[in-house]
Amino acid sequence: MTVIIYSTSVCPFCKALKDYLTSKNVSFTEKLVDIDDAAQKEMGEASGGFFGVPFIIITKDDGTRETILGFDKGKIDKVLQVNRV
Repeated sequence: MTVIIYSTSVCPFCKALKDYLTSKNVSFTEKLVDIDDAAQKEMGEASGGFFGVPFIIITKDDGTRETILGFDKGKIDKVLQVNRV
């Protein structure tokens, strides 16, 4: 499974998301859309033109892909199959 987080360097919800995933031992790749034009373009294409952050793309081992807009713990837990503590 791969997890990509599109975020900005000043977003408090992005930081909370990264801290949460780290606490659940979920590895991720972060792409900063406020300083990386390529990441911003990639996010725009993946999100259908929406630029709110955090925006998460989770690609499961079977190739299915889930996207999550915002720091939605319930949806994140469901997609990643982790329990909230």
